[in-house]
Amino acid sequence: MVVMILDRVPVSLRGELTRWLIEVKPGVYVGHVNAMVRDKLWGYCLEKSRMGTVFQAWTTNNEQRFAMRLWGDQSRRVTDWEGVALIEEVKDKLKPAQKRRVRRD
Repeated sequence: MVVMILDRVPVSLRGELTRWLIEVKPGVYVGHVNAMVRDKLWGYCLEKSRMGTVFQAWTTNNEQRFAMRLWGDQSRRVTDWEGVALIEEVKDKLKPAQKRRVRRD
């Protein structure tokens, strides 16, 4: 299974993804494709997304049972923490309201 989330991307790109995946909510796509198609969709989205954000998660054989990657959003990044993939909010890139929500000492 593959999940893709696109934010602030051209409408044409969103339309292209509906050829391969089901759009369950605006910008959220779900489907089942092989690894080659998954990687080609990722590359195509990066090429066409302009200044938008692209997130992709897919099932795989690891402890979490999925893997993920993120491109475009500078305030978040995928971080490996002792073998567990997490989404980390980069405090330097957050807006003031977001900084109040994140506590790091």
